[in-house]
Amino acid sequence: MSKVASQHFGEIELNHGRDHNFSARHELAGQLLELDLNVNAHDRFDEAALHKVDYRLRFLPELVDQVREMIAEELEEEGTSPQEYRHFHCNAIKDEQLRKVFGVTDKSQLTNDVFLKALKLGHVGIYPGQPERYFVLDFTLGSHFTDEVLVASADEDGVVDDEILWES
Repeated sequence: MSKVASQHFGEIELNHGRDHNFSARHELAGQLLELDLNVNAHDRFDEAALHKVDYRLRFLPELVDQVREMIAEELEEEGTSPQEYRHFHCNAIKDEQLRKVFGVTDKSQLTNDVFLKALKLGHVGIYPGQPERYFVLDFTLGSHFTDEVLVASADEDGVVDDEILWES
């Protein structure tokens, strides 16, 4: 077994043949988020793979921007997960939640832009053994408000999947 240093996950002991989950906290645009590195027993995970994870995470801000743009576009379309998520969470909202979650005092102020500003990236799952679903990004309105998230994924090259899902 060998130990390898990761800029995001600290020192990791590579132990092949077992499932591993490494967690870290990361600040992005002033927000704290969780990073989870998930390695399956059959994955070929070595020092180079760990360095690739660190390298890819350098581009996380751009990836988040792409997903936010997709969510903004889908908020304008009927029947999309982002639009249904917004409708569900904003339809019967109480005044104190309106202020706390969205920073507005009246439902008429709850525009798509206000909703997008309140929607934060809370968790990133990284799956180096799944190149087509390398990153899984969970966006939330806050755990104090809901445990449901909008989920987007991207491949190992940072290409975002064209489907955003609503999950609990």
